[in-house]
Amino acid sequence: MNNIEHYVGRFAPSPSGPLHAGSLAAAMASYLDARVHGGRWLLRIEDIDETRTVDGAAHEIETALHTLGMRWDGPVLVQSERKQRYLDACTRLSGHVYPCGCTRKEIADSSLGTGADGAAIYPGTCRHGLAPGKQARTVRLRVPDTGEENEEISFMDRWLGRQRQHLATQAGDFVLKRADGFWAYQLAVVVDDAEQGVTHVVRGADLLGSTARQIYLQRLLGYPTPAYLHVPLVLHNDGEKLSKQNGAQALDLARPLEELQRAATFLGLDMTTATEVAAFWEQALPAWQRRLTTLRS
Repeated sequence: MNNIEHYVGRFAPSPSGPLHAGSLAAAMASYLDARVHGGRWLLRIEDIDETRTVDGAAHEIETALHTLGMRWDGPVLVQSERKQRYLDACTRLSGHVYPCGCTRKEIADSSLGTGADGAAIYPGTCRHGLAPGKQARTVRLRVPDTGEENEEISFMDRWLGRQRQHLATQAGDFVLKRADGFWAYQLAVVVDDAEQGVTHVVRGADLLGSTARQIYLQRLLGYPTPAYLHVPLVLHNDGEKLSKQNGAQALDLARPLEELQRAATFLGLDMTTATEVAAFWEQALPAWQRRLTTLRS
């Protein structure tokens, strides 16, 4: 095993339902990467979008991880308990943020197309002030114009290789505080990763398009940038991402070994069939190390 001094990883599910095959693949990759490097593995409940929170889901997630033999280090961080920290960070961004009065329909009607994450690119309507009669709905962060410093964000993804994104043309000014009053994911995750000392982020490829915006926020706030690794997504037969929103089935925790072995196969881990959960993880650690070696070759 490799030892990276002060390695800190994390798994950050949203409590909108139980774990499914896609979330297990991401959890397994982040867990194995932390353990292979002799690091800590944290659990964070990302419930900043309280409209999607399902009662009891956070407890179900913790129970599932225990059943699957995954143990986190330290206390569980809960985003909904940290709103003051996000307000403090937004206040520090004064000069880079502005109020926006646009509705989703207005943005869709006048946008510059869709960005790297599939969302409409904001056309900058309120950059220079709210139009007469408009009231602030959201708070947006201004991204650099073409030719300005940080206009292009480049980073090395440990699974996918070099990635680049032009913030103005592929993301646009993005929301830090939503119209419903909740803090946006992009701000919350950056603050949490920094304050938890996260050095390595291992997560699903559905969040690849968010990474450049998060790196830009890290630079503005003076935070270090973690190393990133985005694993492939588990898909439905129709090619759509497996998720709680489209009916992904909960893991069968009566058969934890079967669920673990399916996730390992999806991640391309070369393993023999284990007979118990503890034996699975003993085999999975060197298998993950071998998988990392193939990614670097």
